[in-house]
Amino acid sequence: MGVTAAGPGPALPQPRGPLTRGLLTLLTTAPGPGATLPSGAAAAADPWGEDHQLALYLCYELHYRGFAGVDAAWEWHPAVLALRRSLEDTFLDALRIGTAPPAPLAEQLRLLLVEPADGDGPSYFLLREGERWQAREYLVLRSLYHLKEADPQSWIIPRLHGAAQAALVAVQYDEYGAGHPERTHSRLFAEMMEDLGLDGSYGGYLDVAPAPALAVVNLMSLFALHRAHRGALVGQFAGVEITSSPGSARLAAALERLGAGPAGTRFYQEHIEADAVHEQIVRHGVIDALLADEPDLEEDIAFGLAASLLLEDRLARHALTRWEQSDTALLAPLRAAA
Repeated sequence: MGVTAAGPGPALPQPRGPLTRGLLTLLTTAPGPGATLPSGAAAAADPWGEDHQLALYLCYELHYRGFAGVDAAWEWHPAVLALRRSLEDTFLDALRIGTAPPAPLAEQLRLLLVEPADGDGPSYFLLREGERWQAREYLVLRSLYHLKEADPQSWIIPRLHGAAQAALVAVQYDEYGAGHPERTHSRLFAEMMEDLGLDGSYGGYLDVAPAPALAVVNLMSLFALHRAHRGALVGQFAGVEITSSPGSARLAAALERLGAGPAGTRFYQEHIEADAVHEQIVRHGVIDALLADEPDLEEDIAFGLAASLLLEDRLARHALTRWEQSDTALLAPLRAAA
C-alpha cells in the first residue's frame, strides 16, 4: 500500500521513550491488517511523563493535519486506536485523581470571574519582570494549541443542538476570523511568533515542547473526540474564554514592553475585547442553554473545567519554576532572536 498522506503536515518528532519509539516506527510504515502495538504498556507509563503525553499527542494529531510522510489511513487504524484508548484511560484516571472532587460548576465559574489583585501566573511574571527570552519560550509553549486554535472545540459542534450549538458557532466564527482568513486567530499567533524571531509554522516546536504543554492540548483533543465528554469540553472552553481577556491584556503589555512590534501584540490585543464578549456567550449562551436541555451534564462540565485549570496550573508552575532558576522551560533552549 502506498503512502496516502492527506497533506504535507509537520515533521515527525524524535521519540521520548518506548511508547513513542514503537508508535513512530509504526507510523513510518504502510498500514496493514497485521500491524500491532503493545497497548498494554501504556497502562504502566507515567501519565504526566514525556513518553506518554507525546504518544497521545501523536495519536490525536492524526485527526488534525497528520505528519509528513505518514499514511492518512493510520488515523483510524485499530492498532493506533487501541494504543490511544489505553493512553486516554490512564490520563483520565490521573485527571480524576487530580481534580477529586471537582468543585460545583457555579462555584468554579464564580471564582474565575474574580481577577486576583496580585496573581502569580506567567502573564503576571512576564509583565512585571519577564525577559525577552522567556516571552519567546512562552509563545513556543502555547504554540501547539494556538496554531490550531478553535479546531479542538469545532469537533463538538455536531454534538450540540439548538441554542447551545448556535452560541458556540458564533464564538467559533470569530475564532476563525469572521470570514477573513488574515484575521484567523491561528494566523495572528503565527505572525506574533515571527515578530519575535520564532518559527510560526504548525508543529514547528513539537520536539522542544515539554509534557505539561502537550497535556493542555491533549486534554482538548480527548474531550473533543468523544461524544461522552462533550460537557467536559464545554467546561474546558469556558475556562479559556473566561480567563482570556485580562490575561491577554497583561501579555500584550508585556510583549510591547519587551520590544514586540504591532504584529507581536495583535493576537493578544484581539483577545482583550473578543474574549470579553465570548465569556458572556459561553457562560449564558452555551452552558446555560446546554444545561436547560441536558441537566445531567453539569458534573461533566464541572470536571472539564477543573481538569483544564489543573493542567494550566501545572504548565504555569513548570514554566515559572524553570524561569526563576534562569533555566529554559523547553526541552532544549531556543536560539537567540536576531
